[in-house]
Amino acid sequence: MKLKRLDPKDLSLILNTLADFAEREMPLDKRLKWDASDTCPVEVVRAMIGPEVGLHLVFLPEECDGMGGGAYDVYRLSTEFARIDLGLATAMLAIALGTDPIRVGCTPEQQKRWMTRIANEGLIVAYGVTEPEAGSNVEALKTKAERITDASGKVTHYRLNGVKQFISNGSIADLYSILAKTPDGPTFFVVERGTAGLTPGKHEVKHGLRLSDTSQVVLEDVVVPAGNIVGTKEGEGLKQANEVFGFTRLMVAAFGLGVGVSAFEKAVAYSKERKQFGTLLCEKQGYTHKLLVPNAVRLAAARTYIEYVADLLDSGTEDRQVEGSVAKLFATEVGNRAADDAIQALGGYGYCSEYEVEKVKRDARILTIYEGTSEIQQNIIGVFRMRENVKSKGRFYGGMADEVEGLAEAGGPAVARAARFLSEATNLAFRTKLSRHQHAVFEMALAMADVETAVALCRAAAKSRDPLLLAQSRLWAAEVALAAPTRLLKLYAGAGVLDKARLDELTAQADLPGAITLQAGALADMDLVAKAITA
Repeated sequence: MKLKRLDPKDLSLILNTLADFAEREMPLDKRLKWDASDTCPVEVVRAMIGPEVGLHLVFLPEECDGMGGGAYDVYRLSTEFARIDLGLATAMLAIALGTDPIRVGCTPEQQKRWMTRIANEGLIVAYGVTEPEAGSNVEALKTKAERITDASGKVTHYRLNGVKQFISNGSIADLYSILAKTPDGPTFFVVERGTAGLTPGKHEVKHGLRLSDTSQVVLEDVVVPAGNIVGTKEGEGLKQANEVFGFTRLMVAAFGLGVGVSAFEKAVAYSKERKQFGTLLCEKQGYTHKLLVPNAVRLAAARTYIEYVADLLDSGTEDRQVEGSVAKLFATEVGNRAADDAIQALGGYGYCSEYEVEKVKRDARILTIYEGTSEIQQNIIGVFRMRENVKSKGRFYGGMADEVEGLAEAGGPAVARAARFLSEATNLAFRTKLSRHQHAVFEMALAMADVETAVALCRAAAKSRDPLLLAQSRLWAAEVALAAPTRLLKLYAGAGVLDKARLDELTAQADLPGAITLQAGALADMDLVAKAITA
């Protein structure tokens, strides 16, 4: 189903509302205080979804009194919110997550019942899936839903028992989407706050993300009406969860972009104020070319890929779970790297709380863990992309190479080389059974993410003709042209699945000397990017 995007003016109004709300209700001094005391400001969470602000309306359908925004609108809101504070942005993520099973699995009547209330009453929602012994492996859940029948044998209620772990909004939610195992399989139930037997459990004291409420949710003989099933029958829970992964992982990818941009901007601002040995840091290549430019390039690649995936999701053509995984893996790792570099960029001040970058880094660390760890994403990407490329006889990545080959000003030939070699290495992994090794799948997934983000950046840069974006694209293209083949050759050399003659042949195909030649002009491009971002 094709999704409708908000009118640009409406989206701009929402983003301005967020900025005004943040300045008024959650300034830096308050956020640092909440962080230090490990406090979730519940009143702020309720205010941001209250009638005067209504940020949650973006991802609720119009027919349920929401704004009916698309994936692009959710990406923009998520990025800007994470740029301000990831902890409070996570409270919003949890509301979206908790609402998603209702959006994709409920009947129109059920949607009207629950989502209209979420929209108009500003209900805080929690997504109750993760368990103490079933983190990323949803199929291992132990929470059970026992049928309760009347005299005729008709199911009238369900009795839920179990414990949910690491639940965002867990102790402050008004509504819970709980996944439980019924006789016919995993099933989502909507459970209201105050239902007998549902209680918040242990409050989690976390490394970061302290402005987000995280706790266990304990269910002891929680009885809910049969009408609280999400949908019309049992056993649809995993299917419903899988349907929303493209959207939720895009949202977390946007968080990675947002925290990365936040940290990067702080490092840039500091470089234009701090002098060392008589000159500003922004005038020193040792600062700009190590700590700023690489992050500017990777963040540009993350942004263009996220926007590419948002376009695919809004077009509604097909499932985009793998693209969501690429976006989530790449952008969250990039955000963490940018946050870490920002601490280095500010030196001793970066290590102190008042400059905020150490908080940004602590908060960012969760992004490669929640909503599917980086390792889960690598497994999804490696397995499914390998299958797709083999099935297409190499045309999946070969087609990407053909698409960007002629985009010379954006580094297209370099990206094309990497994509063609990736195609060959992927098919060879299948033929040699190297793909049976999880390490190999993980390594190939990293090369796949690099190549696919380089294709997206190359495409966007060539279209925009913006000098800065073109320079960033050339830099990322040159890096991927060398890094992806090197990673894959190292994998094959270490695996021992090829004899010397075939390994030599593969090495010749990689043409690393040619990839090194493609680094020509990189320093000039780095100078261009450094000048542009510190102007």
